Order: sequence, then structure tokens, then C-alpha cells
Amino acid sequence: MDHPHIYLDYAATTPLEPQALEAMLPYFRQYFGNPSSVHRWGQQAEAAVEEARARMAGLLGCQAQEIIFTSCGTESDNLALRGIAYCAREARRNHILTTPVEHHAVLTTAQDLAAHHGFELELLPVDRHGRVDPDELEARIRPQTAIVSIIYANNEIGTVNDLPALAAVCRRHGVPLHTDAVQAASQLPIDVTSLGVDLMSIGAHKFYGPKGIGALYVRAGVALWPVQTGGAQEAGRRAGTHNVPLIVGMAKALEITASARSQHNAHYQRLRDRLLAEIPARIPDVQVTGHPKERLPNHASFALRGVEANRLLAALDLAGFACSSGSACKTGSPEPSEALLALGYDSEWAMGSLRITVGRPTKLEQVEALIEQLPAIVQRLRRAEAGLP
Repeated sequence: MDHPHIYLDYAATTPLEPQALEAMLPYFRQYFGNPSSVHRWGQQAEAAVEEARARMAGLLGCQAQEIIFTSCGTESDNLALRGIAYCAREARRNHILTTPVEHHAVLTTAQDLAAHHGFELELLPVDRHGRVDPDELEARIRPQTAIVSIIYANNEIGTVNDLPALAAVCRRHGVPLHTDAVQAASQLPIDVTSLGVDLMSIGAHKFYGPKGIGALYVRAGVALWPVQTGGAQEAGRRAGTHNVPLIVGMAKALEITASARSQHNAHYQRLRDRLLAEIPARIPDVQVTGHPKERLPNHASFALRGVEANRLLAALDLAGFACSSGSACKTGSPEPSEALLALGYDSEWAMGSLRITVGRPTKLEQVEALIEQLPAIVQRLRRAEAGLP
């Protein structure tokens, strides 16, 4: 049976929730004012922005003024690391702690701060599943540490970190903890008080909101230098005219996500567990990557020996399946997965990273179609790699 065009890359992006689109539409034409203007049109737009901020604050368990609107998760990560680091340098704290399995929005930013701005970067070791041990953080944090940044749920392997335990270490040492929750916000609790974090990044298009909008939570009292300067928007912490329709859409999408999280997660997990069980059982030389239990409900990831990930993705696309080899921000590079190398896989395994992520519209028969067709695709690619007909 033919199953054309099956999308299984919901970790890369999600379709826009119809109710979010409906909420956005009036702010493109009817209420089009600039929120910084003092007249009626500006006041209407500002009211929409602040209402969205208050609703999101309720979902994050924080104060409205602790939320900064940004253009995406990547900008939120950049603002968190650079904004904290530049402030901390004034107090002679120039040590940055993060992990080798962060999204590039964090890792490349930290590397740039070290290479060009005089900061010292140290990478925390992770275990075979990509988790940070709180004792390891305790051993490496210093009085000179400016910021610790540890991903909540890994975008490539789905592993979830124990943020409350890590936050307790940072709190004892008086060091701010930032987490990239861009992948996590669609499925995991994001109450910042329970998590204990000081800064948290999210991006709307990962939880069925619009692309081009994100947010950064910054705990009250945490000093943050603005990276983007100009106007006085966002209490002077992020200049630029607010994108009112997208802010409204993000708030609506997050509300829907939070209200139906348990229902959606149960659906995801049934499909995910089928993938995690059947693919290694049907294909030789395949390993599940990421934590066996502490992982995102919608996330199945694998390492396939003797298969080059980009060729596998191209073959899957031709067969009608959209999957990924990891972060959508770095696909296309015929290099071993940096995350898998950091976990201790050798390059032969790390070249074959495969990520399959299900979503709200995904049906069991679509997952079964992939399970049925993937073994033959992998076998064909391995024979071609070995020079066999």
C-alpha cells in the first residue's frame, strides 16, 4: 500500500495550530498599529502584546515582566548567553559552562564568546545517553563561572536532563542557569519555579505556533545586557518593533499545548514506543540513541552502522517519508553527528544518525508504513556503500 508524503519530522517544525492562526489574523489588518505608538491604534496593539505576555507568564509560572519576546529560539539562546556573559565580565566572571550536546544556537554562541570576547569555555561531560550528572556540575562550577547553560531536552537524541537537580547546584553557587527548552516546551512541564532555572528559551514553531517568534524567560533580579539595541521595547532588553500577530499566535499555541499536553503525550508515546521497539528488531546494526526512559514522548532516534545519514534521508524522502538526521539547522553536512561523537559513538556509527519524531496528526498506519519500508531502504544503501549490486 502506498503512503505518500508522510511527515515524521515534528522536532524540526510543526504545522500552525488553526486556533493560533485565527487569533493572529485581526492583527495583520484590523489592529495593525505599532505597540510603541501612543494613539488608539498603538494602544490596541500594545494591549494585545501585554495580554499575550500575561497569558504566557501564567503558563510558565512567572511574572509577566520576566518574559522577553524575541524572533526565535536561537535569538533567545544568544540573548541569554551574551547578555549574562557581558554583565558577568564586569564582576570578573568569565567562565562559561555548557555541554557538547547543546543545540548550535548555544554551543556556537559559547564558542564565539570564547574565541573573540575573552571568555573561557568548558564543556561538561555527558553520559552515554547525553545527560549531565549534577555531581559533575558541582565539581566544575567555579566562583568565576558567569553562566551555566544545559539543554532541557536534546533536539537530536531526545534525552531529558534533570533540571531541578542541576538548578540546585547552580543556586548553591550563585550562578545563573539557562536552559534551551525549545524542543521541550511542546511536551514537558515548563513551570520555571519547579524547574529552578534562571533563564529559559522557547520558540513558537516547535509547539504548533508561528515561525519567527520566540521568548526568553529571565528571572527578576538577573542582570542582562541587551544584544540588540535601539528602542526601549522589552524594558530596554531587546529593541525592535513587536511582531504583534506572531506574539498573539505564540501565546494561543502555548495555551493549547499546555491544556492538552497529557493527551498529546499519550498519543506520541504509543507511536514512539512502536518505533523504538520495531526498528532495532528488524534492522541489524542499529542502536537506539538517547535515554531509554527519560526522553521526549514523541522522539525516536537511532544510530545505523554503515549508513550515511544524508543518503538515508534522501532515500526516505523519495519513498515519501520526511525524517531527519538530527537538528534541522545542520542537516546537509556529510559529517558524523557531533552529539553522537560526544556520547562515545565512533564515526562509523555517528555517520548514521536518524531522528523520527511524531506529531499530533501522525497516525499509527503512517508509523507502520515506515517500519515496513525502512529495512529494505537501509539494506539497499548498505549494499551500495559496500559496492554490491
